[in-house]
Amino acid sequence: MNGAPLASYDATLKRLARKDRLRTLSPRAGLDFSSNDYLGLASSRRLGDAVVTAIARGTPVGATGSRLLRGNAPEHEQLEADAAAFFGADRALFFGSGYIANFALLSALPQKGDLLVLDELAHASMHEGAQAGRAQFVLAAHNDATAVEDAITRWRAAGGMGCVWIAVESLYSMDGDCAPLESLVALADRHGAFIVIDEAHSTGVWGPEGRGLAAAFEGRDNIVALHTCGKALGASGGLVTGPRTLCEYLINRCRPFIYATAPSPLMAVVAREALAMLADEPMRRVQLHERVASAGQLVNRWGVTPSGSQIQPLVIGDVRRTMAVAARLQARGFDIRGIRPPTVPEGTSRLRISLTLNIGEADISAMVEALVEVLAQTSPEAI
Repeated sequence: MNGAPLASYDATLKRLARKDRLRTLSPRAGLDFSSNDYLGLASSRRLGDAVVTAIARGTPVGATGSRLLRGNAPEHEQLEADAAAFFGADRALFFGSGYIANFALLSALPQKGDLLVLDELAHASMHEGAQAGRAQFVLAAHNDATAVEDAITRWRAAGGMGCVWIAVESLYSMDGDCAPLESLVALADRHGAFIVIDEAHSTGVWGPEGRGLAAAFEGRDNIVALHTCGKALGASGGLVTGPRTLCEYLINRCRPFIYATAPSPLMAVVAREALAMLADEPMRRVQLHERVASAGQLVNRWGVTPSGSQIQPLVIGDVRRTMAVAARLQARGFDIRGIRPPTVPEGTSRLRISLTLNIGEADISAMVEALVEVLAQTSPEAI
């Protein structure tokens, strides 16, 4: 077989390389300034012990089927019950990943004839779900409640009669800023709308006991939240929390839930233990918030506006310079990654600096010193 069928794919890869956008896989190395393991739970002894204990009592590694067949294990149901109680929701459903959960929510819940208003900087999984769903959807300017309301008003004026859905992240993964949740919830109440809130980068870190930035609103009949298990919880999977009726609807009408093999029962055990750790070990959040404050003071000293969260972006703009800065920092032992379009908008290539309990205060100070030096060495003229 000749290489003709592969030619177009090879051409695409070469085109990406010319634009400095070719993605490659690289091993873990250096101090962790790039992961989402914010509380350092992924390698914690307590989660490891939970796995060992579960295996010893006979918990299977694989689910063996979808939840609607033989894949519904007691561990799944125990996690969902604990998660609903912990987050203050009516019901919880466990999905194999946060990406799948976001896609499932926005492709299944908004109906034909409804309107979905999606923040323009929301996770790619939310955009994919919106595109795959049956509702009309529009993008709203980032963190602009007025833009959301204007979109709803225009749709109603044009004859829109269905339900309105609003979809946002509570803490944005590339900018480290927070959604105006109080304004959006008030807006939703005025318009009889539902809100889907992706708490991926908030769960475990923010809110009482790490219950997220939307904790005050959970339990309402127009709030659906996604709590990712693969970030601060140190596990994998995603928990959807919300009204029982909507969760039962997902069980009956959501294809990514109905037809997918259920997540590993072992991972349900890990996620459940991680939720218990949030309540039992509050000092982890305190220590992380201290690191956030320290990093904020350091970057502010060099003219960078602190994000106020554990995600600190440094927008450089030029793709080539961004990747050069990242490479030099990695060579110095700091695992900081460059983020390029299409993950972020054109002209906003950046370093995404993540603060976790896998690094200490001295590591942060050393990283900032190295960052200042490397930025000076990689001026646009030097690239």
